[in-house]
Amino acid sequence: MSESAAVEDGRFLPELLVTPPQRHRRWTVLLRILLLVPHFIVLWALGIAAAVVVFIGWFAALVLGRLPEWISGFLILYISYSTRVGASAWLLVDRYPPFVVGDPEFPVDVEIRPGRLNRWAVAFRFVLLIPAAIVASVTSWGFAVLAFFLWLIILVMGRNPRPVFDASVAALRYSMRTNAYIYLLTGAYPKRLFGDAREEGEVAEVPAGTRPLVMSRGGRILLIVFIVLGALAMVGNGAVSSTQPSPHEYQYAHLG
Repeated sequence: MSESAAVEDGRFLPELLVTPPQRHRRWTVLLRILLLVPHFIVLWALGIAAAVVVFIGWFAALVLGRLPEWISGFLILYISYSTRVGASAWLLVDRYPPFVVGDPEFPVDVEIRPGRLNRWAVAFRFVLLIPAAIVASVTSWGFAVLAFFLWLIILVMGRNPRPVFDASVAALRYSMRTNAYIYLLTGAYPKRLFGDAREEGEVAEVPAGTRPLVMSRGGRILLIVFIVLGALAMVGNGAVSSTQPSPHEYQYAHLG
């Protein structure tokens, strides 16, 4: 299927383009999360608005077979912004992200092209998304488990090693695609967690962007580590939560 046909059919797979910097300024790496606090606050507010808008959009998509432009425009704005902030938080870029509206010179770009939607897929979207949401959550948890060590590596080296960049951007891209699917911006199911197919004779170097995303062997191995650690962390977190008494159980235990 051609790209134009995929767009019209609603099956255009959203793309994430990230241009990695040659060097990271260590002071921005050291203070990265603190510097991004204003963005986190804005994202929290926009997230509430996006939840309301997509709720309206779900009914509209059932009737129209696609999202109205004002709804898709706002949701694209939200997902693009959250992805840019995520790329900065995950140390994929060194520049400070712009607030809400994109900057053509910022080294992260999200390409989402809404089209027609299958009404049955819209009706059962919150069931269909479960496998992709689980994969996205597992990889994010895995990154979180290793986040301190990855931060320390980049802080000491002053750059993002190829395997770390590959695994991190692959996880972020899959998360972005999952969000685009959840928010009804595409009918294309999230895929290609482990990057895109390598062209014959292609040199295994970090490209000047991530379209296509050609992962190194080290990046693939680290991404598998993300998945394993993320799954263990999620299971462990669930086990701990299940063993904690509810407020009523706690009250009855003390009364007894």
